[in-house]
Amino acid sequence: MFEGKRVLAGEAILDGLTTGEREHPDTGVVTVEKMVREHSRLVYRIAYAVLRSHHDAEDSTQETFMRVLRYNSKLDQVDDPKTWLARIAWRVAVDRSKRRGAQREIPLEDPQNPVADISSNVIAADETALGSQVSLMLQKFIAALPRKLREPLILSTVDEMTPREVGAALGINEAAVRSRVFRARQILKEKLAQRLGRR
Repeated sequence: MFEGKRVLAGEAILDGLTTGEREHPDTGVVTVEKMVREHSRLVYRIAYAVLRSHHDAEDSTQETFMRVLRYNSKLDQVDDPKTWLARIAWRVAVDRSKRRGAQREIPLEDPQNPVADISSNVIAADETALGSQVSLMLQKFIAALPRKLREPLILSTVDEMTPREVGAALGINEAAVRSRVFRARQILKEKLAQRLGRR
């Protein structure tokens, strides 16, 4: 959705590294540069899943990589950089969300959050409208889930993170991740069935 903007955010972070810093592999900066190039999309999607705002997610992405850059001496001790980075991204986004206060509702006509692509020659208008309504319902149901169910569900769908990666990011074990994701999906399925059954 915001692929170009994510790349620009990553490039802006990389521009902050001076040429001298990039030329010295001992400083760890080259590793940070590699992490930015490989994982900026993941970090952005995690931030967006929490913040539901492009601008806040972009700021959170930059803040995440700035923290990584600040603590680059710890990179040698990291076994799984992707999971470590996901954990930092999640915490930065949650902290930003708390500072921002209550989450804002995204209006239906927000151009940065299109509900569905409308292509009249492929899908009939009534099917597109129904799909849009289901998508909106699903977004609202996910937002209404208890935090302990919502967080693993969101992270498991972001870049298809494994239960181990999600568990490491949230500080819970794999079995808890699987159980919570399963329960979250069951709740969503039941709520959608109830709502669509009334039509």
